[in-house]
Amino acid sequence: MDRVFIQDLEIETVVGIYDWEREIRQKVVLNIEMAADIAAAARTDSIDDTLDYKAVSKRMVGFVGQSSFYLVETLAERCAEIILEEFDVPWLTLRLDKPGAVTGSKSVGVMIERGRRPG
Repeated sequence: MDRVFIQDLEIETVVGIYDWEREIRQKVVLNIEMAADIAAAARTDSIDDTLDYKAVSKRMVGFVGQSSFYLVETLAERCAEIILEEFDVPWLTLRLDKPGAVTGSKSVGVMIERGRRPG
């Protein structure tokens, strides 16, 4: 199985359960790994034959940047749904970090796996 990935995509959004969190924008970081058959793209050297990670990144920046969720779990699930449906990805893992959310930790967040892992 081939995989296309996006690493450390930083996006500002409204996410959190506390009143003060609802009034500010906080950084979240996405790491996404997606199943994709890249053989055709390797043969043709054409972006039309592969999973366009720039298009996925732009979609995530647009969606996450405009979203407002209480839980990182909900935000991660919505991101995964968009990628699976809009980009015809059969399987993905998505890690969503919320840096600085817990004093003394570098980051907290969730990691989810959705779809059917090929092979």
